[in-house]
This record gives sequence, structure tokens and C-alpha cells, in this order.
Amino acid sequence: AEVQKKITPWCLDIQGQDPDLQLVLQQRAARLGKQHGALLVVASLIDKPTNLGLCRTCEIFGASALVLDNLRHINDKHFQSLSVSSELWLPLLEVKPLELADFLQMKKSEGYCIVGAEQTSNSQSLQDYRFPEKTLLLLNEREGIPANLLQLLDVCVEIPQQGVIRSLNVHVSAALLIWEYT
Repeated sequence: AEVQKKITPWCLDIQGQDPDLQLVLQQRAARLGKQHGALLVVASLIDKPTNLGLCRTCEIFGASALVLDNLRHINDKHFQSLSVSSELWLPLLEVKPLELADFLQMKKSEGYCIVGAEQTSNSQSLQDYRFPEKTLLLLNEREGIPANLLQLLDVCVEIPQQGVIRSLNVHVSAALLIWEYT
């Protein structure tokens, strides 16, 4: 018979679970450990708690961390309802928008490829782009990535579109990009 395999991690008593479930959880932890440091998602330019629900997407696909403009977002009820406790399982960092240029330069010096989710004259199509293992993904809502930060990016990646509306919601864009990275 077909049954769901979802689990509620915060309700687990790992010592009391059957060996098969313990093995699945250990394998997932090992897989995420191997990816540690590989994908860093930067959402410092996003301030709507509903869009910051991308925390759940980051955790599910094994991002190494999510960078927010302010850690106070984790106390917002909208954020909590969308994140479904993912903030407990994913490292969260705080980088204020004014500190973002320095943060990007520091990560670049650490060997990260700085990728912006943005439509530019030189952006590459997501369907053709291959993410390097050590990637920092910069996201923004509303006005696009500011010009001073665009200059720091190694590449801009855009999602091919066929409709009239020129952009997707940032959370949807992030999910597509993170999935492609994975």
C-alpha cells in the first residue's frame, strides 16, 4: 500500500524509533553534513515575512545557511507558520543591508561564486546555468538587486518566462533556483 513517509522531527524520540527510521535520519544528517558550506542563501534584501518562508525551502534542500536582514523575523507569526520550524534545523545569520557589500566581498574571498537572481543584459538562463558547488545566492524583492551590489556578482541567473508579467515572487524564484542547485 502507498503511505506517506513524512515525519515530524521535533516529535521524534530518536532512541525509541525503529532502526529503519534511525538509518534514514542518520543518512539525511550525513548528506546535509557533506553539503555544509556549499549553498548559502542571502535574503538580507527581503523583509516580508511571507517571503522569508523560503527558510523552509532552504532547510528541505540542505542549504548551509540562510542570511536575513534581522533575526527578529523568526518571531513573526507569518514567518513561523510558513517556516514550519525549519529555523530550528537551519543556521540563520544576520547581515544588515548596509553590511551586505562587505559580506559579499568576504564570501567571494572565501571562494564562493556570488550568484544573483536577476534579469540583466548579461544574465544567464537558469536552464543553461550550472551552479558551482560553493555558491552564494543573492535574492531581492520588489526593485531588483541594487546597482552597487550587481557589480559584486559573478553571474546573474534568470528564470525563463513566457508570460507578460516580468518576474515571479521572490520565494518562488528562490525555490526554483535552490532546486536547480540541488
